[in-house]
Amino acid sequence: MTVDSAASSTAKNGPPVAKISIFALAVMNIVAVVSLRGLPAEAEYGLSSIFYYIFAAVFFLVPVSLVAAELATGWPEKGGVFRWVGEAFGARWAFLAMFMLFVEVSVWFPTALTFGAVSLAYTDDNLSFAETLSSNKMFVLLIVLAVYWLATFIAFRGANAFARVAKWGGIIGTIIPAAILIVLGFSYIMAGNKSQVDLAWGDVIPDFNNFSNVVLAASIFLFYAGMEMNAIHVKDVKNPTRNYPIAVGIAALGTVVIFVLGTLAIAFVVPKSDINLTQSLLTAYVDMFRWAGISWAAPIMAAALAVGVLAGVVTWVAGPSSGLLQVAKAGYLPRFFQSTNKHGMATHIMLIQAIAVTLLSVLFVVLPSVQAAYQILSQLTVILYLVMYLLMFSAAIYLRFSQPNRPRPYRIPGGRAGMWIVAGAGFSGALIAFIFSFIPPEQISVGSPAIYVLILLVLTVFFVVIPFLIYRVRKPHWVDPENDFAPFTWQAENTHPGIVSTSATDTSTAVATQAKGADS
Repeated sequence: MTVDSAASSTAKNGPPVAKISIFALAVMNIVAVVSLRGLPAEAEYGLSSIFYYIFAAVFFLVPVSLVAAELATGWPEKGGVFRWVGEAFGARWAFLAMFMLFVEVSVWFPTALTFGAVSLAYTDDNLSFAETLSSNKMFVLLIVLAVYWLATFIAFRGANAFARVAKWGGIIGTIIPAAILIVLGFSYIMAGNKSQVDLAWGDVIPDFNNFSNVVLAASIFLFYAGMEMNAIHVKDVKNPTRNYPIAVGIAALGTVVIFVLGTLAIAFVVPKSDINLTQSLLTAYVDMFRWAGISWAAPIMAAALAVGVLAGVVTWVAGPSSGLLQVAKAGYLPRFFQSTNKHGMATHIMLIQAIAVTLLSVLFVVLPSVQAAYQILSQLTVILYLVMYLLMFSAAIYLRFSQPNRPRPYRIPGGRAGMWIVAGAGFSGALIAFIFSFIPPEQISVGSPAIYVLILLVLTVFFVVIPFLIYRVRKPHWVDPENDFAPFTWQAENTHPGIVSTSATDTSTAVATQAKGADS
């Protein structure tokens, strides 16, 4: 997200209200979704990765994008996924969805920042030293913590600060490196060099008899996660009814292109036996630059990728924490979590998140190898995020029945059948990926498979139970009397989320009508 200061409008008796352009939101979504660090895991599949990416796009990325566009423009009030799920199933399930989003991103930070640490290691010209340094657990831990806390302090500065870092950091550290990776990778092949993978068209269709391939490839669904995150800022978008769906569409197309072509570029250059989840991308750049005669560019690219990691982390520090702050002020978390600074940022929430990330990062020292910790945390991230997506897709379908006449500036085409097809495909894809996420991949050493599965099961149950316990003990005084979190539509209409509402008014109108009736 970037702020176009020239287009800012001034709220009555208040500070300027930032407005976001189509290009800014599209870049923000690409930065939030695209992470080049995950490409080596899929490069192992060669041309068959094309099938997996397109399959996941059809059954996950497109449904997420379309469903988020309808929900965000139909229910643009603050809250994001919390509001969408709450409108359908009530506040208890809404709190679970928001809590999953916040926790999964906290778990995700160490894995993303590990890639940043590896990138910084490769800024050294001595490749042997870089490989050794990137495998040093203490080095990884120190870099992870340093970059994360830096991102947190940037987010403290408010929307203007983190928006600029997100935009330019995303361009410098994600979009430009992706373009260079793709251009060099395909130039390498077009120059007549031998590809490290077979290039027969028959290899596009994967071998489904090898179940382990399906298990590891299931994680590709979460490569596309995050397209819904910036829906929480839909009211800050210029002309959101028109621009939000357009920006999401541009970002979705750009994401698929980057993933498919970037993965193939790595597969062309890096031998399958040498693929490493944390190092192969940097190795590919080194090999390509050496082939192109510009070896001096490798450290520069490594630094750029580290900047991209910082941009992505800043984006994710600010987004979910802002959403959780809104939920807290509505009375779902104690007053301690509602503290903000002069920039309106959730200081206590972000500090607690930073402490949690710090503790999680220590796993990289405790577990036998960086790669084992990386895989376990990555899979936990996938599982928790998919819980949220299952709730989101279910809510989108249910709201077509419970609030059929609700004004929806953007509506998934095809009526109820169209919603069933689109959201149903997304729900099915998310459910399959959720189940497969508990199966240890054979291609990656994770220690004891039984312990691997047990760790994931225990942590999943632990994090799912927590929000239900918090919801059960919530207190009336937790509600901030000055909060601007609008009631759910069914609350404004004094009904229940399980009761079908034939009202054709939006939430603000329903709230105004309720207030007028109370005054009378």
